[in-house]
Amino acid sequence: MATAQKSARASSDYLYLWTASLDTMAGPDYLAVLDVRPAAGRYGRLVTTVPVPGRANFPHHTEHELGTDGTLFTNGFKGGQSFIFDVSKPAAPRVVGHFGDVGTMMHPHSFLRLPNGNRLATLQMQHDGDAMAPGGLAELTPSGRIVRTSSANLPGVDRRIRPYSALILPKVDRIVTTTSDMNKADSTRFIQLWRLRDLKLLHTIELPDGPRGDEGFNSAEPRVLADGKTVLVSTFNCGIYLLEGVASGAPGARLVHSFPRKEGTNCAVPTVAGRYYLITVPAWSAIVSLDVSDPAHPREVSRLTLGPDDVPHWISIEPNLARVVLTGYKALRTRVIIARFDASTGALSMDERFHEDGSTEPGFRFENKAWPHGATGAGIPHGAVFSRPR
Repeated sequence: MATAQKSARASSDYLYLWTASLDTMAGPDYLAVLDVRPAAGRYGRLVTTVPVPGRANFPHHTEHELGTDGTLFTNGFKGGQSFIFDVSKPAAPRVVGHFGDVGTMMHPHSFLRLPNGNRLATLQMQHDGDAMAPGGLAELTPSGRIVRTSSANLPGVDRRIRPYSALILPKVDRIVTTTSDMNKADSTRFIQLWRLRDLKLLHTIELPDGPRGDEGFNSAEPRVLADGKTVLVSTFNCGIYLLEGVASGAPGARLVHSFPRKEGTNCAVPTVAGRYYLITVPAWSAIVSLDVSDPAHPREVSRLTLGPDDVPHWISIEPNLARVVLTGYKALRTRVIIARFDASTGALSMDERFHEDGSTEPGFRFENKAWPHGATGAGIPHGAVFSRPR
């Protein structure tokens, strides 16, 4: 127990950025490794880059946190390819596998760790005759081998559903999935509940309207709170829903919080840190900290406002809850920044120490560089995750 507590308090040494080459024809996509040891004198320095096979994979999501098996799953959504990195040597990752379709399903999106150490993958779609139908779930070994799959394409399920992200709830034998279409062909307002032990689809729930009338559309990310069973679901339309009766025969959802929307932007990735729920709010160019001690009444306690042209999207928190990494769009498209987080108060602040040599602007820019893997030019980081403390 003492070792676990020490590890939980320790800082991460490295930050992994899953990055697209801006010139998709000239350069490969890659995993970039940054040194984030404040005391090492190299804070924010590039350590290495690890290219992956192919071109124009469209690097998208990584896992949100690393486990103990030394592997990191990432997806290249547009190319339909996913890549597995060995990060057991944190400063020197290497590609150890990649895969495309999983059985009849295609375009993996999110990866989560099952209690047995395998990965749960959401897959957006599958062929059904000449049309595309809802995808489903797959259990994969750490090497990417298929263990089992389960389809969302069942009678009565809206054919526009595209499994997007997921949440595993071992305490109640459930999985929650959201249903946004990455190709933006359709907009739906559903979440789905599955039984964990056999991946059986149990319920498809329609999120109700809020005062604005569209908060429930484009369900995004489900997150469990500190009790291991209370679930909040964010939507790209900036609603936050509390799920009720998750393990019952009649589950439901109600809107408990919302944010304003700005044309052309969407609320996006949240993370939970103790009693706080952190989420990106592009309309404010901000990351917001909510106290969710009472999950039916979230209360804002801190807001870190970025530059007016910054559109934050992805966030991931350090295992010791001290730092949060952010990537996004517009002015953040080729830049990564780090925020400080106080887990006792929920307060957010900019990590001013995290900047490149010769610059006073916080962050690391993926521009005008000759990369260690031999390519030059700009990169677009998306998924980002801290290394495990050693």
